[in-house]
Amino acid sequence: MTVLLKKPAAAATPIHAVDRASFDTHLRTAPATTRRWLQATGFRGEADRHVLVPAADGSLLEVWAGIEGAASPWALAALPRALPAGTYRIADDGLDIDTTAAAMSWELGGYQFDVYKATTREPATLMLEPGLAAERGLLLATAMASVRDLVNTPAEHMGPEQLAEAVRLVARQHGAKFKQTVGDALLKAGFPAVHAVGRAADAARAPRLIELKWGSSKHPLLSIVGKGVCFDTGGLNIKGSEGMRQMKKDMGGAANALGLAQMIMALKLPVQLQLLIPAVENAIAGNAYRPGDVFRTRAGLHIEIGNTDAEGRVILCDAIAYAAESKPALLLDLATLTGAARVALGAQLPALFCRDMALARELVDDGLALQDPLWHLPLWRGYHAGIESSVADIVNTGRNAMGGAINAALFLEDFVPADQPWLHIDLFAWNDQARPGRPVGGEAQTLRTLLHYLERRFGG
Repeated sequence: MTVLLKKPAAAATPIHAVDRASFDTHLRTAPATTRRWLQATGFRGEADRHVLVPAADGSLLEVWAGIEGAASPWALAALPRALPAGTYRIADDGLDIDTTAAAMSWELGGYQFDVYKATTREPATLMLEPGLAAERGLLLATAMASVRDLVNTPAEHMGPEQLAEAVRLVARQHGAKFKQTVGDALLKAGFPAVHAVGRAADAARAPRLIELKWGSSKHPLLSIVGKGVCFDTGGLNIKGSEGMRQMKKDMGGAANALGLAQMIMALKLPVQLQLLIPAVENAIAGNAYRPGDVFRTRAGLHIEIGNTDAEGRVILCDAIAYAAESKPALLLDLATLTGAARVALGAQLPALFCRDMALARELVDDGLALQDPLWHLPLWRGYHAGIESSVADIVNTGRNAMGGAINAALFLEDFVPADQPWLHIDLFAWNDQARPGRPVGGEAQTLRTLLHYLERRFGG
């Protein structure tokens, strides 16, 4: 923990937070020696830049830190691993930084995945006044860091069984019910598509449907589904080495779904929560499912397999159909589903699919305001003909590479009743470039935006 919720000690080194707009105003009130030092360094309040100001005896007197703005969720993220080890506090004469943002950005600024490689140094510590705002910031950071840890863990140590254990641990922490249906039991329980994709992995990595339930039946039902492909070889349509390199992250939808569930339970939102994760490894073996195979799904629709590397939508369709049977107030799925979404929007913008145009606009606006963005793509029914099969109801691939993310969303939509409120998010769950508080590797995406919306919709 790099944030200490305790009344800041006078001995803690002060951090004067400024931005470009307020820098000159704050500079005029600083002592003459500090003004000369800052002028000598050329510091002008630039975001994510800081200056160490020495005392007369050469010790560290204070820090001047440039931030994007007082409400920026990443305001202090550049500091924990850049400042000298020690304890710091936010000075009263700087910008009035949002306390939730201060706690979250500092905590995530100190994040490092160090399971296999020891960290070179401990991050600096920030003392913050205790209170609900600071606690919320740490809660958000903790859930987001857990998402990163799950995605960063190699498939050797994060298979379907280990993913289930991660859900079980979270369920135990929050008094939730946990259940999993494993291996051939999936067929008896009515999840044939999940079984088909995962059956080629050996018994130690058997496919499963993971389920967590929490909350009172008096509250509206919220169902969250996360894609849990713990490693994706592409199956018999095997990926090239470049495409397979980061496929430990193909359970990023499941990790983000679990992170969102953590936030909901920790904040005690007045919902009845159902979390569903179909967890598989898309492996290659003699019993692997094949291009051209046809499977009957839980919903009764027959799907043809056009490509075994489009496995995510195959396992999701059973889980989505199962969730829809209970008629939740909202059904939400998160998945690292298509490379097409990344081609269209890049790594930082998850694709949002939603039948309600006004809601989609609302979520996009929320994401921009919270700096946790997502972008609306259409469920364009004119493309549905591209996933219609001559031997089954639908096929899991389109006719060509065009509109790939839309094709995948349309495939899932066939398993969602017309009157069922539904959000589908196709995300990357990965930072491909480092930014303050966001190192290269696994990432939690859209969770703050979704939480903001859920709190507004359901209260709490």
